[in-house]
Amino acid sequence: MRKRARQESAFLNIPYDQQYESLYLAFIAGLSAFGLTPHATIELAGSQRRLDRIIRLLRSCRYSFHDLSRVSLDRNPPATPRFNMPFELGLAVTPRRGTRHEWFVFEAQRHRLMKSLSDLDGTDPHIHDGRPEGVLRALTNALVRRRHRPTAA
Repeated sequence: MRKRARQESAFLNIPYDQQYESLYLAFIAGLSAFGLTPHATIELAGSQRRLDRIIRLLRSCRYSFHDLSRVSLDRNPPATPRFNMPFELGLAVTPRRGTRHEWFVFEAQRHRLMKSLSDLDGTDPHIHDGRPEGVLRALTNALVRRRHRPTAA
């Protein structure tokens, strides 16, 4: 990927189910308003191992946005938590020599991240309250240093 394209790319680590759809759209609209091109694992296809494709996509992006608000037990027996989103966050926080990568953590509730992932102590998650307006507000706070700033229009 060209350097400029990488600088304007954002990896989205979010749920893809219907219940999350309005937040998913808010992430895409918000990142696009900031001049970033969102990418997500849902676009990955191919014969290579899925993990290799995820790593390649993540590393091709300058930014990554990780929403951990849905890390909970599913309702189908056996009750099992989904670890894909925290795992992909772990891939993002691992430093790579010669590459700058900024990652951001999003949550619906305050203080829950410290209970579920205390290794991130010192990292302030961006709280979206489970609402699209909250996602847009949180993105604005996360990307406060971006030169390309959306207007209210």
